[in-house]
Amino acid sequence: MRDMNVVMIGATGFIGCHLAARLSEGGVNVLVPARHYEGAKHLTMLPGVDVTLANVHDDAVLRGLVAGRDAVINLVGVLHGGHGRPYGARHRRLHVDLPRRIVEACAAAGVPRYLHMSALGAGPNAPSMYQRSKADGEAAARSHPAVAATIFRPSVVFGPGDHLLTMFARMQRHFPVIPLACADARFQPIYVGDVAEAFARVLAQPHTRGAVIELGGPEVYTLADLVRMAGRYAGCERSVVPLPDWMARMQAGMFEMMPGEPLISRDNLDSMKVDNVVDPATQALTAEALGIKLTPIEVAAPHYLTPTDPLDAYRARAGR
Repeated sequence: MRDMNVVMIGATGFIGCHLAARLSEGGVNVLVPARHYEGAKHLTMLPGVDVTLANVHDDAVLRGLVAGRDAVINLVGVLHGGHGRPYGARHRRLHVDLPRRIVEACAAAGVPRYLHMSALGAGPNAPSMYQRSKADGEAAARSHPAVAATIFRPSVVFGPGDHLLTMFARMQRHFPVIPLACADARFQPIYVGDVAEAFARVLAQPHTRGAVIELGGPEVYTLADLVRMAGRYAGCERSVVPLPDWMARMQAGMFEMMPGEPLISRDNLDSMKVDNVVDPATQALTAEALGIKLTPIEVAAPHYLTPTDPLDAYRARAGR
């Protein structure tokens, strides 16, 4: 893997920061295209990681970025993509059109490998727009025979800089009770470092070309379990009050009407109608099959939900 050259699209997000750090440690040269330098400048401290200002939605720019590379990694994903059938315009642009254009650019430039981030639950007939767009994104990733795509389907990802556990810990610092939609929804959370390790190992293993890899942690939890754990490790555990479905949808609809990204949307509720866990029936590879020793929430979460060092927030953003 050392001295490989890759392009990582979507590297400025939570998972991307950790993956960039892992690849840097492994001697991989990583080019990170970014629309704005401020959102990516923390990555420039990593050896072998270069940031370039670029619009990956411009086909000519995209072809120039991937030319001469050994692989392209695409981590781009959004929970909220608007409304439409089978999904909204933002989901189509980022989850479906972008991977298709990346693969076309790889084929034109002779780049042999493409590592694509999808999600557990992706399916053409899945209940949510998010999941349906992720399924079409997988099809787009496999749309050119000259480019070998490896598909990653993680459950929810936790770790320093995450949104899920950190958000629930923050809420419990400010509210006496937590009214919770889909309290019984089941997840198999995986540590961000284990996700980064899976990408790094796949990059170094040619036999994983064309594989589907489902990534889940060592245990399955309900959403209510995760909320309680976040509060406990943050030292402020509150009571969880499960909401009936009608009230949960009303709450989500109200969040959607507020400015900015909603805390939860009705489409998020639809995603939680199916278990977000690794399914042995798919016969996909897993983190264990890659030789990764999975990190339990109980080991990792206390270290970042109760930060004591003022530099902890900075390290979390940098993927350290």
